[in-house]
Amino acid sequence: MKIGLIGLGKMGANMAQRLLKGGHQVIGYDRDKAAVKKVADQGNEGADSIDELVDRLPSPKAVWIMVPAGKPVDDTIDLLMKKLKTGDILIDGGNSYYRDSIRRAEKLKQAGIGMVDAGVSGGIWGLKEGYSIMVGGEPRFVNLLKPIFETLAPGKELGWGHVGPSGAGHFVKMVHNGIEYGLMEAYAEGFELMKKKTDFSIDLHQVAEIWRYGSVVRSWLLDLTASALNDDRDLKSVAPYVSDSGEGRWTTLEAIELGVSLPIIGQSLYERFASQDREQYGKKLLAMMRHEFGGHAVVEEK
Repeated sequence: MKIGLIGLGKMGANMAQRLLKGGHQVIGYDRDKAAVKKVADQGNEGADSIDELVDRLPSPKAVWIMVPAGKPVDDTIDLLMKKLKTGDILIDGGNSYYRDSIRRAEKLKQAGIGMVDAGVSGGIWGLKEGYSIMVGGEPRFVNLLKPIFETLAPGKELGWGHVGPSGAGHFVKMVHNGIEYGLMEAYAEGFELMKKKTDFSIDLHQVAEIWRYGSVVRSWLLDLTASALNDDRDLKSVAPYVSDSGEGRWTTLEAIELGVSLPIIGQSLYERFASQDREQYGKKLLAMMRHEFGGHAVVEEK
């Protein structure tokens, strides 16, 4: 099967390579010409423009986009709608907000173009391990793309599935990322507690390696933690600043709207916000209040 791929960042480029190994041909486009050349050098095809990419695809055409959520997705879809015809399919494999995916699917449907929202997990390791793919959209479009999903996934019947109508794929991926926030926070808190127990001089890398085998808390995240601690046990090269991609926020907002209690996911998001706050004004105010009512000493910032 031949498919167009727009967005050849690290993940997109790895997906193109995995598809090629699985017997599929990719025509790739990216604003970064070097990224296009790299994909072409690996055996796939490169295009100099979106128009060229679409023109070179057989009908019905299938175009997979891997661009940042929000306006870039809308802009890319607007460009593609000028070229795609009835029966063609667009796949959004980025981390789009599921409500945007529902809106976009309806817009494309009115033009006779199918849309599939594919939440993709696997990061930079997907090339080797395969990608977990959560697919939303009409069954007829998903079925046409089944060979692509089977190739990208860890196995034909493993790690991917059609989870519901338009928007469902990105909704499930949103929840997946919210859970990821909570898991990461739990590991971080546990390892910090062990590090602070200085009288035991616990080797955190050793503990991570122990837990990787047979433990109830073993996971791929723990594998990555063990690898990182092996390289830099005190993490001196890492700043205590944790970004949030947006999906943790969307998950929390959805929980508020549905009246669902998500204390772990919500708190893990707030912890990331705290790490991003360089000024920590609220903490300063807390220290000052303690000083005002109880005369407690205030530590002056140097």
